[in-house]
Amino acid sequence: MRHVIALDVGGTGMKAALVGTDGTLLHEARRATGRERGPDAVVETILAFAADLRAHGQEHFGESAVAAGVAVPGIVDAGKGIAVYAANLGWRDVPLRTLLGERLGGIPVALGHDVRTGGLAEGRIGAGRGADRFLFVPLGTGIAGAIGIAGAIEAGAHGYAGEIGHIVVRPDGPDCGCGQRGCLETLASASAVTRAWAAACGDPGADAADCAKAVESGDPAAIGVWRNAVDALAVGLVTALTLLDPRTLIIGGGLAEAGETLFTPLRAAVEERVTFQKLPHIVPAALGDTAGCLGAGLLAWDLLATEVSA
Repeated sequence: MRHVIALDVGGTGMKAALVGTDGTLLHEARRATGRERGPDAVVETILAFAADLRAHGQEHFGESAVAAGVAVPGIVDAGKGIAVYAANLGWRDVPLRTLLGERLGGIPVALGHDVRTGGLAEGRIGAGRGADRFLFVPLGTGIAGAIGIAGAIEAGAHGYAGEIGHIVVRPDGPDCGCGQRGCLETLASASAVTRAWAAACGDPGADAADCAKAVESGDPAAIGVWRNAVDALAVGLVTALTLLDPRTLIIGGGLAEAGETLFTPLRAAVEERVTFQKLPHIVPAALGDTAGCLGAGLLAWDLLATEVSA
């Protein structure tokens, strides 16, 4: 059975699959990234995982994978197949496409940025299906974005497009790791809500999910923390939709798991801030934590299609 290898590499874990021609997940697996062992060990873990997936395909489906797609965090040069930098994995300038191709017997390998790859899946087979223009924004440890245009993801001239988390929404706000102050992700990411709620409630173990539950129970302090995050998020999103004019705005990541506790006030906050702009449909992501893996599979099939047409 014809299939490709799909890998989604995260800071702590990796999700992988063998994906059929129609997008069916033929086999799924997970493995720890092992970043505590250093960047070289992480790369070897990725290569070994991919090789194991290739062997599984040979054994169970009668043939090897015809291509592979891998999504990684950080700065990615997809054109050259290089994982340029990832703070949470500690690597720099890893020629991942070449290394994977060698380990997998010379099959074509596509490399992509994790958020843009997840956005590709959400746009084609998830919450953005049918939308000619969409913006995918996962709210997790940080905040990034994927700009979808006619079934493809816009990477930008240098691969940095969609970094909505570093729009400054509060110039006098908290310091950001990027060197600015008041970036969106310092105020509206799941991590930011966790920090704010832990401080407000006095429990260092409290997190964003706990804050959402407290909001639902009517806790005034939680409502204040939540409102601050939603307001900051709305400011950033209105800036993005002013520039991009998306038809659909897809919100994912851990914070989106709060459901309407997030979406009801967020839709209202965005709506009250728009003036001339067209209000997009604001919807939750549909694919959850499988988006990156599914997107990696799409990258692999797209690569094969490009090579055939060439």
